[in-house]
Amino acid sequence: MTLVEKSAVELRALIRSKELSPVELMDACIARIEALNPHINAVTATDFERARATAKQAEAQVMQQAELPLLLGLPMGVKDLQETAGLLTTYGNVGLRGNVPKADNSYVAKLKQAGAIVTAKTNVPDMGAGANSRNPVWGATGNPFNPALNAGGSSGGSAAALAVDMFPICTGSDTGGSLRIPAALCGIVGLRPSPGAVANDTRALGWSAISVLGPMARSVDDAALMMAASLGADPMDPLSYDLSPGPFWPLPEVDVSQLRIGYTEDFDLCHVDPGIREEFRKRINAIKPLVKRCEPVSFEVAHAHRTFDVLRAESFFAAFGDPVKNPPDTLGPNVRANLAIAEQISLGDRAMAHLAQTQLMRQFAKKFQDFDLIIAPNTPLSPFPWTELYAKEVAGHAMNNYYHWLELTYVVTLATNPALALPCGVDLNGMPFGLQLIGELRQDAKLLAMSHALEMALASNKATARPKPDQDRLRQSSVNLKDIVTHPPILKSS
Repeated sequence: MTLVEKSAVELRALIRSKELSPVELMDACIARIEALNPHINAVTATDFERARATAKQAEAQVMQQAELPLLLGLPMGVKDLQETAGLLTTYGNVGLRGNVPKADNSYVAKLKQAGAIVTAKTNVPDMGAGANSRNPVWGATGNPFNPALNAGGSSGGSAAALAVDMFPICTGSDTGGSLRIPAALCGIVGLRPSPGAVANDTRALGWSAISVLGPMARSVDDAALMMAASLGADPMDPLSYDLSPGPFWPLPEVDVSQLRIGYTEDFDLCHVDPGIREEFRKRINAIKPLVKRCEPVSFEVAHAHRTFDVLRAESFFAAFGDPVKNPPDTLGPNVRANLAIAEQISLGDRAMAHLAQTQLMRQFAKKFQDFDLIIAPNTPLSPFPWTELYAKEVAGHAMNNYYHWLELTYVVTLATNPALALPCGVDLNGMPFGLQLIGELRQDAKLLAMSHALEMALASNKATARPKPDQDRLRQSSVNLKDIVTHPPILKSS
Protein backbone atom coordinates (compact mmCIF):
# COMPACT_ATOMS: atom_id res chain seq x y z
CA MET A 1 0.00 0.00 0.00
CA THR A 2 1.40 3.38 -1.02
CA LEU A 3 1.38 6.35 1.34
CA VAL A 4 -1.57 8.10 -0.33
CA GLU A 5 -3.67 4.94 -0.18
CA LYS A 6 -3.58 4.92 3.63
CA SER A 7 -6.73 6.11 5.36
CA ALA A 8 -7.05 9.54 6.94
CA VAL A 9 -7.17 7.83 10.33
CA GLU A 10 -3.91 5.98 9.63
CA LEU A 11 -2.20 9.10 8.27
CA ARG A 12 -3.30 11.10 11.30
CA ALA A 13 -1.77 8.50 13.63
CA LEU A 14 1.50 8.42 11.67
CA ILE A 15 1.80 12.22 11.79
CA ARG A 16 1.15 12.32 15.54
CA SER A 17 3.71 9.60 16.23
CA LYS A 18 6.26 11.54 14.11
CA GLU A 19 6.60 8.61 11.71
CA LEU A 20 5.29 10.75 8.86
CA SER A 21 5.97 14.37 8.04
CA PRO A 22 3.01 16.43 6.79
CA VAL A 23 5.40 17.73 4.13
CA GLU A 24 6.07 14.19 2.87
CA LEU A 25 2.35 13.50 2.77
CA MET A 26 1.61 16.74 0.93
CA ASP A 27 4.27 16.02 -1.67
CA ALA A 28 2.84 12.54 -2.20
CA CYS A 29 -0.69 13.88 -2.68
CA ILE A 30 0.49 16.55 -5.10
CA ALA A 31 2.40 13.92 -7.09
CA ARG A 32 -0.76 11.78 -7.27
CA ILE A 33 -2.80 14.77 -8.47
CA GLU A 34 -0.27 15.62 -11.16
CA ALA A 35 -0.12 11.99 -12.33
CA LEU A 36 -3.84 11.18 -12.46
CA ASN A 37 -5.79 14.41 -12.74
CA PRO A 38 -5.19 14.72 -16.51
CA HIS A 39 -7.18 11.48 -16.89
CA ILE A 40 -10.24 12.35 -14.77
CA ASN A 41 -10.19 16.18 -14.45
CA ALA A 42 -11.34 16.10 -10.82
CA VAL A 43 -9.11 18.92 -9.54
CA THR A 44 -9.53 22.49 -10.73
CA ALA A 45 -7.57 25.38 -9.14
CA THR A 46 -4.54 24.32 -7.10
CA ASP A 47 -2.76 25.97 -4.17
CA PHE A 48 0.34 23.80 -3.96
CA GLU A 49 2.86 26.45 -2.88
CA ARG A 50 0.78 27.63 0.04
CA ALA A 51 -0.21 24.05 0.90
CA ARG A 52 3.44 23.02 1.15
CA ALA A 53 4.19 26.02 3.37
CA THR A 54 1.27 25.12 5.63
CA ALA A 55 2.48 21.53 5.77
CA LYS A 56 5.87 22.77 7.02
CA GLN A 57 4.09 24.73 9.74
CA ALA A 58 2.16 21.59 10.71
CA GLU A 59 5.42 19.64 10.87
CA ALA A 60 6.89 22.23 13.23
CA GLN A 61 3.76 22.03 15.38
CA VAL A 62 4.16 18.27 15.70
CA MET A 63 7.83 18.56 16.61
CA GLN A 64 6.98 21.08 19.34
CA GLN A 65 4.73 18.43 20.91
CA ALA A 66 1.95 21.01 21.19
CA GLU A 67 -1.71 20.08 21.54
CA LEU A 68 -2.58 18.98 18.02
CA PRO A 69 -5.80 19.77 16.17
CA LEU A 70 -7.89 16.82 15.02
CA LEU A 71 -6.97 16.96 11.29
CA LEU A 72 -3.48 18.40 11.56
CA GLY A 73 -1.45 17.90 8.38
CA LEU A 74 -4.13 16.21 6.28
CA PRO A 75 -4.33 17.53 2.68
CA MET A 76 -7.90 18.42 1.70
CA GLY A 77 -9.77 19.00 -1.55
CA VAL A 78 -12.48 21.66 -1.40
CA LYS A 79 -15.55 21.60 -3.62
CA ASP A 80 -15.53 24.56 -6.02
CA LEU A 81 -18.85 25.83 -4.68
CA GLN A 82 -17.19 26.63 -1.35
CA GLU A 83 -15.23 29.85 -0.96
CA THR A 84 -11.54 29.65 -0.16
CA ALA A 85 -9.52 32.71 0.82
CA GLY A 86 -6.98 33.61 -1.84
CA LEU A 87 -7.83 30.60 -4.03
CA LEU A 88 -9.86 30.70 -7.22
CA THR A 89 -13.49 29.73 -6.59
CA THR A 90 -15.41 29.64 -9.87
CA TYR A 91 -18.59 27.65 -9.12
CA GLY A 92 -17.97 26.29 -12.62
CA ASN A 93 -19.57 29.48 -13.94
CA VAL A 94 -18.35 31.76 -16.72
CA GLY A 95 -19.20 34.90 -14.76
CA LEU A 96 -17.04 33.77 -11.81
CA ARG A 97 -14.11 32.21 -13.61
CA GLY A 98 -11.77 34.83 -12.12
CA ASN A 99 -13.32 34.98 -8.64
CA VAL A 100 -10.78 34.90 -5.78
CA PRO A 101 -12.58 35.23 -2.40
CA LYS A 102 -11.08 37.19 0.44
CA ALA A 103 -12.39 34.81 3.10
CA ASP A 104 -13.17 31.14 3.60
CA ASN A 105 -16.74 29.99 4.05
CA SER A 106 -17.63 28.69 7.51
CA TYR A 107 -17.05 25.02 6.62
CA VAL A 108 -13.61 25.55 5.13
CA ALA A 109 -12.64 27.80 8.05
CA LYS A 110 -13.74 25.17 10.57
CA LEU A 111 -11.73 22.42 8.86
CA LYS A 112 -8.63 24.62 8.54
CA GLN A 113 -8.93 25.44 12.23
CA ALA A 114 -8.84 21.66 12.83
CA GLY A 115 -5.55 21.46 10.92
CA ALA A 116 -6.68 20.32 7.46
CA ILE A 117 -4.68 21.88 4.63
CA VAL A 118 -6.52 23.28 1.61
CA THR A 119 -4.59 21.85 -1.33
CA ALA A 120 -6.87 22.33 -4.34
CA LYS A 121 -10.44 22.83 -5.49
CA THR A 122 -12.58 20.04 -6.98
CA ASN A 123 -14.87 20.18 -9.99
CA VAL A 124 -18.64 20.81 -10.01
CA PRO A 125 -21.50 21.43 -12.45
CA ASP A 126 -22.22 25.07 -13.33
CA MET A 127 -23.40 26.63 -10.03
CA GLY A 128 -23.82 23.12 -8.63
CA ALA A 129 -26.98 22.48 -10.64
CA GLY A 130 -27.10 18.85 -11.70
CA ALA A 131 -25.56 15.47 -10.96
CA ASN A 132 -22.96 15.60 -13.73
CA SER A 133 -19.81 17.55 -12.86
CA ARG A 134 -19.19 19.38 -16.11
CA ASN A 135 -19.00 23.10 -16.87
CA PRO A 136 -17.67 25.52 -19.50
CA VAL A 137 -14.82 26.72 -17.25
CA TRP A 138 -13.00 23.50 -16.36
CA GLY A 139 -14.67 20.80 -18.49
CA ALA A 140 -16.02 17.46 -17.28
CA THR A 141 -14.95 15.11 -14.50
CA GLY A 142 -14.71 11.53 -15.71
CA ASN A 143 -15.54 8.53 -13.55
CA PRO A 144 -12.29 6.96 -12.25
CA PHE A 145 -13.59 3.51 -13.23
CA ASN A 146 -14.25 4.69 -16.79
CA PRO A 147 -13.48 8.34 -17.65
CA ALA A 148 -16.01 8.30 -20.50
CA LEU A 149 -18.77 7.99 -17.89
CA ASN A 150 -20.36 10.36 -15.38
CA ALA A 151 -18.73 10.86 -11.96
CA GLY A 152 -21.92 12.31 -10.53
CA GLY A 153 -22.48 15.72 -9.04
CA SER A 154 -22.46 18.21 -7.81
CA SER A 155 -19.59 16.93 -5.62
CA GLY A 156 -18.22 14.85 -8.50
CA GLY A 157 -14.71 16.27 -8.41
CA SER A 158 -14.35 15.47 -4.71
CA ALA A 159 -15.66 11.92 -5.17
CA ALA A 160 -13.45 11.15 -8.17
CA ALA A 161 -10.35 12.61 -6.50
CA LEU A 162 -10.89 10.49 -3.39
CA ALA A 163 -11.41 7.34 -5.45
CA VAL A 164 -7.86 7.61 -6.81
CA ASP A 165 -6.29 8.76 -3.52
CA MET A 166 -5.50 12.37 -4.42
CA PHE A 167 -6.59 13.47 -0.93
CA PRO A 168 -7.47 11.68 2.31
CA ILE A 169 -10.51 13.95 2.81
CA CYS A 170 -12.67 16.27 0.69
CA THR A 171 -15.62 18.57 1.26
CA GLY A 172 -19.02 18.08 -0.30
CA SER A 173 -22.51 19.54 -0.22
CA ASP A 174 -25.92 18.07 -0.84
CA THR A 175 -29.33 19.38 -1.88
CA GLY A 176 -30.99 16.67 -3.95
CA GLY A 177 -28.20 14.10 -3.70
CA SER A 178 -25.16 16.16 -4.71
CA LEU A 179 -22.95 14.41 -2.17
CA ARG A 180 -24.47 10.93 -2.04
CA ILE A 181 -24.76 10.33 -5.80
CA PRO A 182 -21.11 11.00 -6.75
CA ALA A 183 -19.99 9.04 -3.69
CA ALA A 184 -22.02 6.07 -4.93
CA LEU A 185 -20.92 6.40 -8.57
CA CYS A 186 -17.22 6.67 -7.65
CA GLY A 187 -17.11 4.10 -4.84
CA ILE A 188 -16.41 6.30 -1.82
CA VAL A 189 -18.23 7.37 1.36
CA GLY A 190 -20.28 10.55 1.63
CA LEU A 191 -22.42 11.79 4.51
CA ARG A 192 -25.39 14.13 4.14
CA PRO A 193 -25.69 15.37 7.75
CA SER A 194 -28.84 16.51 9.52
CA PRO A 195 -29.53 20.18 8.74
CA GLY A 196 -27.55 22.40 11.10
CA ALA A 197 -25.02 19.79 12.21
CA VAL A 198 -22.44 21.45 9.92
CA ALA A 199 -22.81 25.23 9.85
CA ASN A 200 -23.23 27.00 6.51
CA ASP A 201 -22.91 30.78 6.54
CA THR A 202 -23.50 31.22 2.79
CA ARG A 203 -26.89 29.55 2.28
CA ALA A 204 -29.15 32.19 0.70
CA LEU A 205 -32.23 31.02 2.60
CA GLY A 206 -30.89 30.64 6.11
CA TRP A 207 -33.91 28.72 7.39
CA SER A 208 -34.11 26.27 4.48
CA ALA A 209 -33.22 22.70 5.43
CA ILE A 210 -32.73 21.18 1.98
CA SER A 211 -29.08 22.17 1.41
CA VAL A 212 -26.32 20.93 3.72
CA LEU A 213 -22.53 20.65 3.79
CA GLY A 214 -20.80 17.39 4.64
CA PRO A 215 -17.70 15.17 4.61
CA MET A 216 -16.49 12.89 1.84
CA ALA A 217 -13.86 10.21 2.44
CA ARG A 218 -12.81 6.68 1.54
CA SER A 219 -14.19 4.99 4.65
CA VAL A 220 -16.85 5.61 7.28
CA ASP A 221 -14.17 6.01 9.95
CA ASP A 222 -12.49 8.77 7.91
CA ALA A 223 -15.84 10.51 7.37
CA ALA A 224 -16.52 10.33 11.12
CA LEU A 225 -13.12 11.86 11.88
CA MET A 226 -13.82 14.71 9.47
CA MET A 227 -17.33 15.14 10.84
CA ALA A 228 -16.01 15.48 14.40
CA ALA A 229 -13.93 18.43 13.19
CA SER A 230 -16.88 20.00 11.33
CA LEU A 231 -19.29 20.52 14.23
CA GLY A 232 -20.26 23.75 15.93
CA ALA A 233 -22.83 26.51 15.81
CA ASP A 234 -22.25 29.62 13.72
CA PRO A 235 -24.11 32.89 14.35
CA MET A 236 -24.53 33.34 10.59
CA ASP A 237 -26.43 30.05 10.24
CA PRO A 238 -29.73 30.02 12.16
CA LEU A 239 -30.10 26.24 11.74
CA SER A 240 -26.70 25.43 13.23
CA TYR A 241 -26.33 24.11 16.74
CA ASP A 242 -23.57 22.82 18.99
CA LEU A 243 -22.77 19.11 19.04
CA SER A 244 -20.12 17.31 21.05
CA PRO A 245 -17.46 15.64 18.88
CA GLY A 246 -17.17 12.81 21.41
CA PRO A 247 -19.85 10.51 19.89
CA PHE A 248 -18.36 11.03 16.41
CA TRP A 249 -14.74 10.24 17.12
CA PRO A 250 -13.73 7.63 17.92
CA LEU A 251 -16.90 5.82 16.84
CA PRO A 252 -18.34 3.40 19.39
CA GLU A 253 -18.65 -0.25 18.47
CA VAL A 254 -22.05 -1.45 17.25
CA ASP A 255 -23.21 -5.06 17.34
CA VAL A 256 -24.38 -5.70 13.78
CA SER A 257 -26.38 -8.72 14.90
CA GLN A 258 -28.71 -6.46 16.87
CA LEU A 259 -29.54 -4.03 14.06
CA ARG A 260 -33.15 -3.67 12.89
CA ILE A 261 -33.13 -2.69 9.22
CA GLY A 262 -35.95 -1.62 6.95
CA TYR A 263 -35.32 -1.49 3.23
CA THR A 264 -36.98 -0.10 0.13
CA GLU A 265 -36.02 -0.30 -3.53
CA ASP A 266 -37.90 2.82 -4.53
CA PHE A 267 -39.85 4.47 -1.66
CA ASP A 268 -42.95 3.21 -3.48
CA LEU A 269 -42.49 6.13 -5.89
CA CYS A 270 -39.16 6.25 -7.68
CA HIS A 271 -38.21 4.83 -11.07
CA VAL A 272 -35.28 2.40 -10.83
CA ASP A 273 -33.53 0.44 -13.56
CA PRO A 274 -34.20 -3.33 -13.29
CA GLY A 275 -30.47 -4.01 -13.13
CA ILE A 276 -30.06 -1.70 -10.14
CA ARG A 277 -33.03 -3.36 -8.43
CA GLU A 278 -31.37 -6.74 -8.92
CA GLU A 279 -28.07 -5.48 -7.49
CA PHE A 280 -29.86 -3.93 -4.52
CA ARG A 281 -31.62 -7.22 -3.74
CA LYS A 282 -28.26 -9.00 -3.77
CA ARG A 283 -26.93 -6.55 -1.15
CA ILE A 284 -30.02 -6.95 1.02
CA ASN A 285 -29.66 -10.73 0.84
CA ALA A 286 -26.03 -10.36 1.96
CA ILE A 287 -27.08 -8.19 4.90
CA LYS A 288 -30.03 -10.26 6.13
CA PRO A 289 -27.99 -13.04 7.80
CA LEU A 290 -25.89 -10.45 9.63
CA VAL A 291 -28.62 -8.51 11.44
CA LYS A 292 -31.52 -9.04 13.83
CA ARG A 293 -34.23 -7.91 11.39
CA CYS A 294 -34.18 -6.92 7.74
CA GLU A 295 -37.56 -6.43 6.18
CA PRO A 296 -39.28 -4.22 3.58
CA VAL A 297 -40.73 -0.89 4.64
CA SER A 298 -43.38 1.08 2.75
CA PHE A 299 -43.84 4.83 2.26
CA GLU A 300 -46.49 7.26 1.05
CA VAL A 301 -44.55 9.99 -0.73
CA ALA A 302 -46.75 10.78 -3.73
CA HIS A 303 -46.26 14.55 -3.30
CA ALA A 304 -42.45 14.35 -3.17
CA HIS A 305 -41.84 15.43 -6.77
CA ARG A 306 -43.87 18.62 -6.61
CA THR A 307 -42.61 19.37 -3.10
CA PHE A 308 -39.00 19.17 -4.21
CA ASP A 309 -39.72 21.18 -7.35
CA VAL A 310 -41.07 24.02 -5.23
CA LEU A 311 -38.47 24.00 -2.46
CA ARG A 312 -35.56 23.65 -4.88
CA ALA A 313 -36.85 26.41 -7.15
CA GLU A 314 -37.41 28.62 -4.11
CA SER A 315 -33.78 28.24 -3.02
CA PHE A 316 -32.44 28.78 -6.55
CA PHE A 317 -34.55 31.89 -6.99
CA ALA A 318 -33.19 33.28 -3.72
CA ALA A 319 -29.62 32.63 -4.86
CA PHE A 320 -29.81 33.50 -8.58
CA GLY A 321 -33.09 35.32 -9.21
CA ASP A 322 -31.62 38.84 -9.31
CA PRO A 323 -30.98 39.46 -13.06
CA VAL A 324 -28.61 42.34 -12.30
CA LYS A 325 -26.40 40.27 -10.00
CA ASN A 326 -26.80 37.15 -12.11
CA PRO A 327 -27.33 38.04 -15.79
CA PRO A 328 -29.24 35.20 -17.50
CA ASP A 329 -26.52 34.75 -20.13
CA THR A 330 -24.04 33.79 -17.38
CA LEU A 331 -26.25 31.04 -15.99
CA GLY A 332 -26.23 27.46 -17.25
CA PRO A 333 -29.34 25.71 -18.58
CA ASN A 334 -29.96 23.80 -15.34
CA VAL A 335 -29.98 26.96 -13.23
CA ARG A 336 -32.30 28.66 -15.71
CA ALA A 337 -34.62 25.63 -15.53
CA ASN A 338 -34.97 26.12 -11.77
CA LEU A 339 -35.70 29.82 -12.22
CA ALA A 340 -38.36 29.00 -14.81
CA ILE A 341 -40.10 26.74 -12.32
CA ALA A 342 -39.89 29.46 -9.67
CA GLU A 343 -41.72 31.89 -11.94
CA GLN A 344 -44.76 29.58 -11.95
CA ILE A 345 -44.94 29.05 -8.18
CA SER A 346 -47.64 30.67 -6.05
CA LEU A 347 -47.86 31.30 -2.32
CA GLY A 348 -50.28 28.39 -2.18
CA ASP A 349 -47.69 26.14 -3.86
CA ARG A 350 -45.14 27.12 -1.23
CA ALA A 351 -47.54 26.46 1.63
CA MET A 352 -48.47 23.04 0.26
CA ALA A 353 -44.79 22.14 -0.25
CA HIS A 354 -43.84 23.02 3.31
CA LEU A 355 -46.87 21.14 4.60
CA ALA A 356 -45.99 18.04 2.53
CA GLN A 357 -42.39 18.19 3.72
CA THR A 358 -43.49 18.29 7.35
CA GLN A 359 -45.76 15.29 6.80
CA LEU A 360 -42.92 13.39 5.12
CA MET A 361 -40.55 14.17 7.99
CA ARG A 362 -43.06 12.83 10.50
CA GLN A 363 -43.64 9.70 8.41
CA PHE A 364 -39.90 8.95 8.47
CA ALA A 365 -39.76 9.66 12.21
CA LYS A 366 -42.41 7.01 12.83
CA LYS A 367 -40.44 4.44 10.82
CA PHE A 368 -37.52 4.82 13.23
CA GLN A 369 -39.69 3.66 16.08
CA ASP A 370 -39.38 0.19 14.53
CA PHE A 371 -36.01 0.35 12.71
CA ASP A 372 -32.48 1.52 13.45
CA LEU A 373 -31.59 2.00 9.79
CA ILE A 374 -33.44 2.32 6.51
CA ILE A 375 -31.56 1.23 3.40
CA ALA A 376 -32.28 2.25 -0.20
CA PRO A 377 -30.29 2.56 -3.43
CA ASN A 378 -28.52 5.89 -4.06
CA THR A 379 -28.96 6.03 -7.81
CA PRO A 380 -31.45 4.48 -10.24
CA LEU A 381 -28.87 3.89 -12.98
CA SER A 382 -25.34 2.74 -13.59
CA PRO A 383 -23.11 5.71 -14.58
CA PHE A 384 -23.95 7.05 -18.05
CA PRO A 385 -21.67 9.05 -20.42
CA TRP A 386 -20.77 12.49 -19.09
CA THR A 387 -21.55 13.85 -22.55
CA GLU A 388 -25.23 13.40 -21.61
CA LEU A 389 -26.14 16.37 -19.41
CA TYR A 390 -28.53 14.26 -17.36
CA ALA A 391 -30.54 11.03 -17.51
CA LYS A 392 -33.59 11.73 -19.64
CA GLU A 393 -35.13 8.29 -19.09
CA VAL A 394 -35.09 5.70 -16.29
CA ALA A 395 -36.56 2.21 -16.66
CA GLY A 396 -38.51 3.32 -19.73
CA HIS A 397 -39.99 6.40 -18.03
CA ALA A 398 -39.22 9.90 -19.28
CA MET A 399 -37.84 12.23 -16.60
CA ASN A 400 -39.72 15.50 -16.02
CA ASN A 401 -36.58 17.65 -15.74
CA TYR A 402 -32.81 17.49 -15.28
CA TYR A 403 -32.99 16.40 -11.63
CA HIS A 404 -36.00 14.05 -11.67
CA TRP A 405 -33.64 11.06 -11.95
CA LEU A 406 -32.29 11.97 -8.47
CA GLU A 407 -35.58 11.10 -6.78
CA LEU A 408 -34.09 8.27 -4.68
CA THR A 409 -31.98 10.84 -2.85
CA TYR A 410 -34.24 13.88 -2.87
CA VAL A 411 -37.02 11.98 -1.09
CA VAL A 412 -34.58 11.69 1.83
CA THR A 413 -33.56 15.34 1.45
CA LEU A 414 -37.19 16.31 2.00
CA ALA A 415 -37.41 14.14 5.11
CA THR A 416 -34.24 15.91 6.38
CA ASN A 417 -32.77 12.69 7.81
CA PRO A 418 -29.01 12.14 7.75
CA ALA A 419 -27.98 9.71 5.01
CA LEU A 420 -24.71 8.03 4.14
CA ALA A 421 -23.55 6.64 0.80
CA LEU A 422 -21.73 3.36 1.46
CA PRO A 423 -19.78 1.71 -1.39
CA CYS A 424 -20.81 -1.91 -1.77
CA GLY A 425 -19.18 -3.76 -4.66
CA VAL A 426 -19.87 -3.17 -8.35
CA ASP A 427 -22.91 -3.44 -10.58
CA LEU A 428 -23.43 -5.57 -13.69
CA ASN A 429 -21.38 -3.06 -15.71
CA GLY A 430 -18.42 -3.24 -13.34
CA MET A 431 -19.14 0.25 -11.98
CA PRO A 432 -19.38 1.10 -8.26
CA PHE A 433 -22.63 0.31 -6.49
CA GLY A 434 -23.66 2.26 -3.39
CA LEU A 435 -26.18 1.79 -0.62
CA GLN A 436 -28.00 4.76 0.89
CA LEU A 437 -28.06 4.26 4.68
CA ILE A 438 -30.63 6.53 6.34
CA GLY A 439 -30.63 7.35 10.04
CA GLU A 440 -32.86 9.10 12.51
CA LEU A 441 -32.94 12.90 12.39
CA ARG A 442 -30.12 14.47 14.44
CA GLN A 443 -28.65 11.05 15.21
CA ASP A 444 -25.73 11.48 12.82
CA ALA A 445 -23.14 9.89 15.12
CA LYS A 446 -25.36 6.86 15.58
CA LEU A 447 -25.78 6.58 11.80
CA LEU A 448 -22.01 6.71 11.33
CA ALA A 449 -21.42 4.05 13.99
CA MET A 450 -23.99 1.69 12.46
CA SER A 451 -22.64 2.35 8.97
CA HIS A 452 -19.09 1.60 10.12
CA ALA A 453 -20.22 -1.70 11.62
CA LEU A 454 -21.95 -2.70 8.38
CA GLU A 455 -18.97 -1.55 6.33
CA MET A 456 -16.66 -3.81 8.35
CA ALA A 457 -19.06 -6.74 8.15
CA LEU A 458 -19.35 -6.43 4.35
CA ALA A 459 -15.66 -5.74 3.67
CA SER A 460 -14.60 -9.39 3.89
CA ASN A 461 -16.65 -10.24 0.79
CA LYS A 462 -15.29 -8.85 -2.49
CA ALA A 463 -18.83 -8.62 -3.84
CA THR A 464 -19.81 -6.16 -1.09
CA ALA A 465 -16.48 -4.48 -0.26
CA ARG A 466 -15.49 -1.03 -1.48
CA PRO A 467 -14.27 -1.29 -5.10
CA LYS A 468 -11.17 0.52 -6.30
CA PRO A 469 -10.40 1.76 -9.82
CA ASP A 470 -7.63 0.26 -11.92
CA GLN A 471 -5.14 3.11 -11.91
CA ASP A 472 -2.85 1.55 -14.53
CA ARG A 473 -5.79 1.35 -16.91
CA LEU A 474 -6.78 4.89 -15.99
CA ARG A 475 -3.33 6.21 -16.92
CA GLN A 476 -3.87 4.86 -20.42
CA SER A 477 -7.12 6.75 -20.90
CA SER A 478 -7.23 9.30 -23.71
CA VAL A 479 -10.77 10.61 -23.10
CA ASN A 480 -10.90 14.36 -23.79
CA LEU A 481 -12.61 15.85 -20.75
CA LYS A 482 -12.04 19.47 -21.70
CA ASP A 483 -13.64 19.68 -25.11
CA ILE A 484 -16.65 21.51 -23.60
CA VAL A 485 -14.51 24.33 -22.18
CA THR A 486 -15.65 27.57 -23.80
CA HIS A 487 -14.59 30.06 -21.11
CA PRO A 488 -11.36 28.88 -19.40
CA PRO A 489 -10.61 30.04 -15.84
CA ILE A 490 -8.94 33.38 -15.32
CA LEU A 491 -5.94 32.46 -13.20
CA LYS A 492 -4.72 35.34 -11.07
CA SER A 493 -3.17 35.71 -7.66
CA SER A 494 -5.09 37.07 -4.68
